[in-house]
Amino acid sequence: MTETSTAKLLSPEEIAVRAGEQIPFLLLPQPGVFAERALRLRQLAAGHAMADYLLFAAELAQAQHELFSRKRDLSLPEQAQVEAAAKAGQPLLPAAGWARDPVWLQEQRELMQLLAARIAAGPAREAVLKLAAAEDQFLELQAGRLLNSVMTGLDLATAPLIAAGLQVHWARLLTQLQARFEREQKTDKNQVAPFGRVDDPLICPCCASKPVASITRIGAEGSGFRYLSCSLCAAQWHYVRVKCAHCQSTKGISFQSLLNEDGSLPPNAAGVQVECCEACGHYLKIVHMEKDQQVEPHADDLASLSLDLLVSESGLIRHGINLMLLFGDPDLEAETTEVQH
Repeated sequence: MTETSTAKLLSPEEIAVRAGEQIPFLLLPQPGVFAERALRLRQLAAGHAMADYLLFAAELAQAQHELFSRKRDLSLPEQAQVEAAAKAGQPLLPAAGWARDPVWLQEQRELMQLLAARIAAGPAREAVLKLAAAEDQFLELQAGRLLNSVMTGLDLATAPLIAAGLQVHWARLLTQLQARFEREQKTDKNQVAPFGRVDDPLICPCCASKPVASITRIGAEGSGFRYLSCSLCAAQWHYVRVKCAHCQSTKGISFQSLLNEDGSLPPNAAGVQVECCEACGHYLKIVHMEKDQQVEPHADDLASLSLDLLVSESGLIRHGINLMLLFGDPDLEAETTEVQH
């Protein structure tokens, strides 16, 4: 594992931002977001020590894609709620406090049925079918604990499956709200957008969740710029490079990556690093599209668990959350625990 020196100069994107270059602040999830994740997970599974789990996660992501592709209208916040959130500088759909539309329970069961049809008979499929038949009370209780980062009583075995349903639900909320805004803006140019900048730059401006990782992008939108990628709703928001996503410090920032003993890069590792902050002792993964165009924050984070283990040996604490791989002590109080990878 190697480490680069702390950057002392302004990054190219900081220079561009200060010069007034217009870049999109927020990128909302696209229709193929889960299909792209599934594809990347399959790519990363080849020859990987965690191949079985990565392939299972790929099937889950493909099932998410099928569910996300189905048309389903959700109860959306009124325009007065949109305006109130914007005025307060708060995310409109906070994961911890948003009153979930009961339709998510139906979607959760549909997701499990879709997944069960994609995996072979065995204990995993039995667990999936059992969750598909779970009572509403259990699902709501587990979802509440998961979204509030409460480890006490959280069923770690089913949490990733429930999280997958919640990811689809929140992504659908975002896309439907944005579509409504674009329709209504055609006749009312004063419509307040449902999503934009919020007071806290470290949380998702849509659902207030933590990022899973960050990504430096290429292409027409945000090329060369760094975005934080939401662990729940899949939105991405701009955040300048060489700046801690936990404490916002620009001092003592270093980058580490995996190397083989002979100094070569392991397969699919070229685009993945950890950004480490000496000031607060936290780190966050960063994936680079300019080094590997196929990187996907959730998938590449999951497949680089060995990098987490190595960095944690130096005493650094993970800041990002990956809902597909949760660890925790169920006996700890919520105030002293976080749902962490």
